[in-house]
Amino acid sequence: MFVEEKRMMRKCNEADFGTVHSIINDAAWAYKGVIPADRWRLPYMSENELSHEMAEGVVFWGYEEGELVGVMGIQDVKDVTLIRHAYVVTARQGGGIGGKLLSHLMQLTEKPVLIGTWANALWAVRFYEKNGFRMVTVEEKNRLLRRYWSIPERQVETSVVLADDRWRALNK
Repeated sequence: MFVEEKRMMRKCNEADFGTVHSIINDAAWAYKGVIPADRWRLPYMSENELSHEMAEGVVFWGYEEGELVGVMGIQDVKDVTLIRHAYVVTARQGGGIGGKLLSHLMQLTEKPVLIGTWANALWAVRFYEKNGFRMVTVEEKNRLLRRYWSIPERQVETSVVLADDRWRALNK
């Protein structure tokens, strides 16, 4: 008997916390040896850090294929929306799940959208560029990371920021 797999986009809830945490830490293995060694740790994101991010307003959405296989956060900060913590389980990467999540989250806001990621995570930078985002200058990146994110200075030094068309139109 053939059973059709349930595929859907949905807002994550408290019951999903452990799964969201697991997806983030599974997918983050891609960063090992890519990001600065002093920024890599296990787990990549602790449960306390995930709780803190959620308390600060990061709302996670998930893509489900019978179970959650990808998550991406969205957070309104001041006059922009940030896309945060975008991860797809390793076994399902490259199948369009990240693009579906990003497309869905982009529809949830009318504000300009910014995304920060590790400079050496070239696959992530290419993914966002393929989806219409463009890197800002180094000077602008430093200003934006300090204004909209709460991250260590070392992470500011080793990250990039990508902006959507709305942000670029307002900041010509």
